[in-house]
Amino acid sequence: MRQRIYVNFKRFDVPASLGGVNRIADIASYGETVVRAVLPFLMSYRGVEFAHFYPEAQIPGAVSACAGSDVLKIGCQGVYRQDVSAGGSFGAFTTNRPAAAMVALGCHSTIIGHCEERKDKNELFSLTGSTDRKLVNRVLNDEVRCALNRGLDVLYCVGEQSDEMERWDEVIRTQLSVGLEGCDLSKVVVAYEPVWSIGPGKTPAGKEYIAKVARLVKETIGNVPVVYGGGLKAENAAMLASIDEIDGGLIALTRFSGQIGFYPDEYLEIIRLYMAAKSAR
Repeated sequence: MRQRIYVNFKRFDVPASLGGVNRIADIASYGETVVRAVLPFLMSYRGVEFAHFYPEAQIPGAVSACAGSDVLKIGCQGVYRQDVSAGGSFGAFTTNRPAAAMVALGCHSTIIGHCEERKDKNELFSLTGSTDRKLVNRVLNDEVRCALNRGLDVLYCVGEQSDEMERWDEVIRTQLSVGLEGCDLSKVVVAYEPVWSIGPGKTPAGKEYIAKVARLVKETIGNVPVVYGGGLKAENAAMLASIDEIDGGLIALTRFSGQIGFYPDEYLEIIRLYMAAKSAR
């Protein structure tokens, strides 16, 4: 199956002077600077799908830097659960991100259900006294539908938290069945995020565990592409490439010591290591 390698740029556009991690360009040109730095290298992997998910302010520059190339897709970090429609809402979505607006900016893809988004929505529901995590998946389903209706590709993230590990299969099946209900899966890639293993001091998920979850995903909703969303990096590139059920990864660019930030050379080295290991199989 075609390999897919993605990057989520979170809020890496905030300069270090304001407590962020951006050390390579000002906020107006961060996305453009990143794309120009990596695009020539990415073009050498014509059979691989690459996508960058940027904060909104970075999308126009990144799209402009990609002009004339079909190697890299520029995406947004989620869409709102409702959208602009003729005869409906003309755009009264203050603070929200309708899919139509993202398409107008030039996006071709989006990431939905990332563990940070799930955490935020779970916290909001908990304020009402609800402990039903299925509610989050229903909201995410609306988001996925809006994205697909506008022609956006969707990277849909699933994964269990530490208190859900004993029933990991039930949790992930629900995230898939509810979150992707009624959706055209031909435009969907699933990213598996073992939330319990992500972050400093955590024990990374092992090969066998990742493989069994990827198999579950494919058995549940069909042979959709599954990428590892818990952080594709230099240390685990060869291991992840050795898993038949894994079709790529969401690259981890966060350092937990020293200067956290985006370093193009490290990003490209991760791609080289992963693709070399995959090609050697």
